Order: sequence, then structure tokens, then C-alpha cells
Amino acid sequence: MAEIKTIAVIGAGIMGRGIAHVAALGGYRTVLEDLIPGALRKAESEIRANLDKAVELKKISSENASGALSRLEYAGSVEEASREADLVIEAVPEEMESKIEIFTLLDKICRPSTILASNTSSLSITEIASVTYRAKKCLGMHFFNPVHKMKLLEIVRALETDDETIAAAVNVGRRMSKDVVVIKESPGFITSRINAMIGNEAFYMLQEGIASASDIDKALKLGLNHPMGPFELVDLVGLDTRLHILEYLHKTLGEKYRPAPLLVQYVKAGRLGKKSGRGVYDYTAGIA
Repeated sequence: MAEIKTIAVIGAGIMGRGIAHVAALGGYRTVLEDLIPGALRKAESEIRANLDKAVELKKISSENASGALSRLEYAGSVEEASREADLVIEAVPEEMESKIEIFTLLDKICRPSTILASNTSSLSITEIASVTYRAKKCLGMHFFNPVHKMKLLEIVRALETDDETIAAAVNVGRRMSKDVVVIKESPGFITSRINAMIGNEAFYMLQEGIASASDIDKALKLGLNHPMGPFELVDLVGLDTRLHILEYLHKTLGEKYRPAPLLVQYVKAGRLGKKSGRGVYDYTAGIA
């Protein structure tokens, strides 16, 4: 099995900085990349704050938090971050073109032994891997938001992913304190496929005036024991991200995944969730 010592994370957005957090806490030298210096500064501040909070809650020791921070490095280019990495985890926006562009570049930069993983929540790993000369060393590692709190990691085997690559990724996930499931590539994998359907149906219900967003959220939390309501979750994930997932599932799996018109309308209006200040709920002036 390939030995992983250094992990590079490409993209310092919500998912990227969360992945860097758990990688460093898992004992890996971790290099977090973003082209925007402000994104790296924000990521560093947030990771430090989350580690401090974990120490305060006695979930980790202060020594473990300090060790994680000492293993974290920051880079302003993909080349700088990935050149010495044993595993590169791409965490750029959920668009096939962006992911293919990153994998094409990584395949040129990285050593032949380096494993390339995508944090995609729905897209085809096989298609992404096809632009490289190392399809056997490409796979999906689908983390969940917030990464430092959510226990699940979906590891996705593409058409040509070999057993050694899967085993290495499983080991990394366990060192990150994740519960790992390994699945064969399919549109939406397990969780995104089901979540997208639930969330889309919630938008249809809201559009039809069946109930308010807060009551739909309350019903699923109290009646079905979901930790978050569908609208709370989509505001956290991003309405644009959910729409991209639904559009892909609609194209690959059929009519039952057609995005609700209200979701499309919200995205066109710039209501993308917490990251924009407003989604289903308004985070600038209280709950909508």
C-alpha cells in the first residue's frame, strides 16, 4: 500500500479548509492551496478557531491542536502545493470543467506515484481521471460539511481505480477519524443522490405553498430524526452547488431529478445560502 506522508488540498473554500484541518489533525504534513491570498488567510483563521474550540470542548488536547497547526502550510499555486505531495485532494467548485482542468495540471506536476482524489459530491470520477495518465491512481473522496464535525467519508472507486489506491485512501480517512464507506462510482454516489431528491422535493413543497421553510425543516428534524432540515442543509452547502448536482443527476438519471423551478430562481437571484448572506433564509436580517 502506498505510504502517504504529505497531502495537498487544492482550493481553500469551505470544503478545502475543512479537509486540510482533518488532514493536519490526522498527522499529515498538509499544504492548502488557493490562488486568492484572502482565501488562505480566512482558511488559516477559521482552522485555528475551530481547533481552539475543540480544545475548549475537550475534544482534542492543546498539544494535538498545536501539532496540527505546525503541520499546516499554505501555497499560492497548484504547482507549489502539489509537487511533493503523496496525495492531492481537489476541492474546487462542483463543475466538471474546473475539475478536469485541475487534474490535467496535477498529472503533469505530480510524481507518477501520487494519488489524485476529487472531493466531488456527484460527478464522474472516471471522466475526471480520463484526462490523466494515472487513472488507476484516481478516486473520489467525498467529505461532508462541516468536515471537522461530520464523520462520514465516501470513497468512490472509478472504473480503473486499483485496490492499492483504495486501501491508501481508506487508511487516510481513518487517520482523519472518519467512518469510511467504499462505493462503486454511480451518479450522486449514495448520499448526494438521496439528499438531492429530498432537498428538491422540499423546494417543490415550498413552491406550492404547502408549508413554510421553517416548518418543513422542523418536520424532517422532529418527524424523521434528521439532524438538519433540508433548507438549513442547502443553505450550508450552497444552493448553486445543489443545483449543479441536480442538473447532473437529471442528465444522467432522468426526470425525477429535474431541479425545482424555485431553486433555479433563487440561484439566478444570487441567493446562494450562508456564503452570500441569503439563501432560503436571510442571514443578514434574521431568519426569513
